[in-house]
Formats: sequence, structure tokens, C-alpha cells
Amino acid sequence: MMNIGFIGTGIMGAPMAGHLLDAGHSVLVYDRSDTPKMLTEKGAVRAQSSRAVAERSDVIIIMVPDTPHVQAVLFDEAGVFEGLSAGKIVVDMSSISPIATKEFAARVAEKGCGYLDAPVSGGEVGAQQATLSIMVGGNPSDFDVVKPLFETMGKNITLVGSVGDGQTAKVANQIVVGLTIEAVAEALLFASRAGADPARVREALMGGFASSRILELHGDRMVKRTFDPGFRIELHQKDLNNALDSARKLDMALPATALCQQLFSMCAAHGGKAWDHSALIRALEIQADHQIG
Repeated sequence: MMNIGFIGTGIMGAPMAGHLLDAGHSVLVYDRSDTPKMLTEKGAVRAQSSRAVAERSDVIIIMVPDTPHVQAVLFDEAGVFEGLSAGKIVVDMSSISPIATKEFAARVAEKGCGYLDAPVSGGEVGAQQATLSIMVGGNPSDFDVVKPLFETMGKNITLVGSVGDGQTAKVANQIVVGLTIEAVAEALLFASRAGADPARVREALMGGFASSRILELHGDRMVKRTFDPGFRIELHQKDLNNALDSARKLDMALPATALCQQLFSMCAAHGGKAWDHSALIRALEIQADHQIG
């Protein structure tokens, strides 16, 4: 069993840390908010700072919302960097900039420590059910050490490549998810505006080549108007910002991704930052002056 530090015990982090405790590991946790009761009941110990977590742990897992949060956890006063010593491994499971990830890893390497970027896909349900897909970038030897921990939190675990490649895979994932949500939304809105029952159209499409998990799950949300997250629009906006920022630095265009981001921005402008990302259909409904349900 390993001594594990876990920083960030929110909607995703709490159940992930819980699975590590269930597997018998010693878990030291830190979050700016109170530690969830379910973690302390399973034996988690609360630390007073990120530095304290790093000092007392062999593997330090970070699960926070965005690039600036990871930077703060690592390098602010009383941060992880101050508590590192040679041989420890930092694992960032947040979804952040691939470029910043490489910079963070280089600084951590100065302490003689390993660094894995390991963003996840699967959302809150995947975190709760330990069925997350985990996309990992880093040294294979570090991956081999941490893989048993990943296996307590997820099912599809892939070492994509070197540091930063895990975040690149997650950005690619979010491009596919966002554009597929937009495609499903357009199709169902078209069907409704043309006079067909969008629920029955969705059912028909589920039996053909257009079938997908997004048509199955988010298409159902669109038809039933159930836009409680889920995965918040503001988080998908963050992921697409990472995609567009990286694309600019690579001198390439992602035109459909940019359009998808604008539709999310329209939802946000109408008070929808906290809506589930399936609510992207609301932006199209506003433009069409037609609601499918």
C-alpha cells in the first residue's frame, strides 16, 4: 500500500480519493473547503497545506479545475513544490493546458521527482463508479508505479506518450464531445422545427450509423430539458479555450471548435454557465426562435 496525497476533494476528487481509501491506501487530503465527511469516515486524514501533503506522501495527486489552480497548488507559498523530495511522483489529474503542463513538469523535475499528467473523462458518474477513462503522459517507469492507483479510479487507462500528451488527448476528447453535442443539437432542433417528434427521431437515429453515447445520453437530456449538470458549460468552455490557445501556438485553425465555443458563450450570456453542456442546444434554439420541448 502507498502513502498517497490527494489535493482537491470536490465533485470529482472526493469519490476518486474514496476509491483509493477503499483499496486500503493511506490517503492524506487537502482542499480549501472542508474535507467531505465520507472521506474522513473512510480514514482520510486532513493536511493543513499542499506542502504538508507533499512532505508526507509518496504520490501526490492533484484534481482542481484549471491551469491557474494547478500552478497555485504546486508553486504558491506552502505549495507542493516546497514539500517535494527526490523520488516522489506528482500526478495532475486536472484538465489543463498541455503547454503549461510541460513547464510544470520541468520545474518538478528539478527536485528529482516524476510528473504524470493524467486527465480523465467520464464526469461525476465515472468518478463515482470508478469507470473513468484516464489519459496519461509521462515517463513509463512513473506510470508503472502509479498504474495500480489509476486502476482503482478508472477502467480505460492509456499511457499516451510523454509529459503533456495526456492533456493533449483530453483536449482532443473535449473537441470531439463538444462538436458531437452541437451536431446532435442541430439534428434534433431541425427535426422538431420540421414538425417531427424529436424524441422519436432520436430513437430512430439510435439504431443507425449516427448512434453515439452523446446522442443516447445528451440527446435524451435535450428532449427532456434536463440541464442540471452533469458537466458544466463553463468547464467545457475552459477545455475548448485550451484547445484554441494551443492551436494558435501551433499555427493551425480549429474552425468548428471555435464555433462550438461561441455557442457555449451564448449560453453563458443567457445565464447558463452552470448548465450541463448538453444545454448548448439552447443557443441554437434562441437563434431559430424555436424550442424542441
